[in-house]
Amino acid sequence: MTSSPAGDPSTLPEREIFWRNRYDWLASKGYRLRPRYKPGWIASWQNTNKTSLDCEDGVELATFKVIDAVRVDQGDIVMIKRVERVNTPYESQIGTYLSTAELSSDPRNHCCPVLEVLQDPYDEGLELIVMPLLRRFDEPRLDTVGEAVEFFLQTFEGLQFMHEHHIAHRDISRLNVMMDSRPILPKQFHPQSPRMSLDFRHFVSPRSRTRYPVKYYFTDFGHSRRYGPENKNPLEVPLLGGDKTVPEFRNDKSTPRNPFHTDVYYMGNLVRRYFLQEYTNLDFMDELIARMVHDDPNERPTMDEVVTSFKTIMSKLTSWMLRERLILRKDSQTINFWKDVHHVSCRTVPFLLTLRPPIPTPKRKSVRR
Repeated sequence: MTSSPAGDPSTLPEREIFWRNRYDWLASKGYRLRPRYKPGWIASWQNTNKTSLDCEDGVELATFKVIDAVRVDQGDIVMIKRVERVNTPYESQIGTYLSTAELSSDPRNHCCPVLEVLQDPYDEGLELIVMPLLRRFDEPRLDTVGEAVEFFLQTFEGLQFMHEHHIAHRDISRLNVMMDSRPILPKQFHPQSPRMSLDFRHFVSPRSRTRYPVKYYFTDFGHSRRYGPENKNPLEVPLLGGDKTVPEFRNDKSTPRNPFHTDVYYMGNLVRRYFLQEYTNLDFMDELIARMVHDDPNERPTMDEVVTSFKTIMSKLTSWMLRERLILRKDSQTINFWKDVHHVSCRTVPFLLTLRPPIPTPKRKSVRR
């Protein structure tokens, strides 16, 4: 995070002035930015014993492209993303298409909703895309095998849904898979400092996903493309997104490739890196993920095949397996012993007694559009 000019935290850095200049205009559109961006802002810690680190209005933006705001008519926190048409000409179009009423009604739609697209008042080449506040999928870590299985199912079906509608994401990575965290954080969190409460007075304390299931979403359609149904083998020159390990891109970054094959790799590699390589008791996924990350793109399964195979895998998992906690590879035997004691006494037994399903599937209700 860049600091304010000359190290003065009471002065906005250059990247935030863009938003201050649009404070009143956004307010006229129904979106209220934090007090920090109101013209004439005076830092709340001035002439007090506090510092900028103690105050909500001392929190700077994590990135100049995205800012949080309150949707005044509903009171919801939203994120507003600055998009340059010349760099991502299809982002708002694809996001808006995936947010239509017809597509939103499909429970397999796990694409971040676009609430509104605003034309920037000062620059014809800029759009401001309004989206709900989401949180990274693994903050906090998933706790049980059943929670991981639910994550796999939602993301596999979500990508299958996109491919059914002839859309390739082209940039699936840890940063672009998020969740609606309201079930586990009903009082929300600070959008620019996710470990802190909205008022910046205390750390957040997330609830259990098994007790309060969450829905996962794909975000960032800046690299995405939509094709006609007649185009059975679309080809695109490689784009390097968050995951730079795609085998077919390593030694040849100029030959056009089928982006649907690459999507399958991205999805499989996300599971491999952040689940199979992190935990010891997800080996039932090894064979399917190995197929998804095959070096030869033509040997990878389609997402229809992935979903079918995964549902077969799910059918063979027992309730006890699903209720197991996820075991970190880095933990010692001693740590594992005490974690097991805590897990059985504080989670497994209570969830059994209250008849909580081992796979926490959320209700149909999702983020408000």
